[in-house]
Amino acid sequence: MTDQLKRAISAAQTAQTDATDAASGKSDNQHFDMSESTYKTSHTAVRKARRFAMQGLYEWLVTDRRFEQTDKRSWKDNAPHDIAARTRATNAMHTVHIGYYHEMMRDIPEQIDALDALISQHLDRDIDKLDTVEHAILLIGAYELQNRLEIPYKVVLDEAMKLNNHFGATDAHKLINAVLDRMAIDLRAIEVQADSKANLRSSQKAAAKLADTEQTQRNEDATAADIDSKLTASTKPRISANKTGIKRSRSNQTHVGQTNADTATDQKEVKMADDIANIDSEDNPISVPNTAVELPSKENSAVEAVEEDEFLDTTDDADIGLENSNLLGSKDKVSEESKDNGNKDNSSEAKDES
Repeated sequence: MTDQLKRAISAAQTAQTDATDAASGKSDNQHFDMSESTYKTSHTAVRKARRFAMQGLYEWLVTDRRFEQTDKRSWKDNAPHDIAARTRATNAMHTVHIGYYHEMMRDIPEQIDALDALISQHLDRDIDKLDTVEHAILLIGAYELQNRLEIPYKVVLDEAMKLNNHFGATDAHKLINAVLDRMAIDLRAIEVQADSKANLRSSQKAAAKLADTEQTQRNEDATAADIDSKLTASTKPRISANKTGIKRSRSNQTHVGQTNADTATDQKEVKMADDIANIDSEDNPISVPNTAVELPSKENSAVEAVEEDEFLDTTDDADIGLENSNLLGSKDKVSEESKDNGNKDNSSEAKDES
């Protein structure tokens, strides 16, 4: 058998005993066990105790409290301890702070007049005009603000908002928050002032941090803009007609040298073409049609120019050799013809003499 089941059985037996004693007229001798050694004391257990206390106070406000206010005391038959006993008997209370639940169910009905007067100071209407759920929530909040100083006032307000979200009307949180906030200023003045100062310091720190962040961002943007402007600006010096002493960059000198080399190559090619034309005109008296000589383009490399020079040199040598052979051949012919003519003359002279 688990511990939770044991506690549930024990709580049911205690509730049954309390109900029996109340029925037999022994209610005057009853007291609540405030020992927290056997109860859950966590934040969730305290929250559940508030919920059960709110339900019990609501039941008491619509029965005995209303009967007392309407002079029907003879109808009073629903005491707060009876409500607590029935609640423990019909609900699983093993996860609830039972001690705190019994404390609220005992002390709030006993202090109802003082708590109502405290609430009325911050209301814009009569307390009788309040909804019963809102009245029960305000009673729990006023009791905790006045008597449970170990609970921070912000926790009290937050727990009241949770109770209203679970049981109250849609817009009831506005009234509950306003009343408890004003009540906290009166009952927890030192705590509220300390919290306000802490919030002010936090807001100042947050504002200073935001300002530093914005300044840092502006500095980074300015630095990036400077870098972009430096990258886009030209670093080359301008050369004008009045500043002829500035030396040109190496790339410009290379371009000028390349242009001079191209001009020299063109002049050399024109000279070679003229030489070829002169040679042809001297060797061949026959007129040659004036055809355009196909010249190499400027894009030809130095290797092609050298090959053309070699080709022209070999061509000149061949033409000169051919010319020499033609000259020798003509001289041989002339000598042979002269010899033939001499022989013929000699033969004719011999015939005449005979």
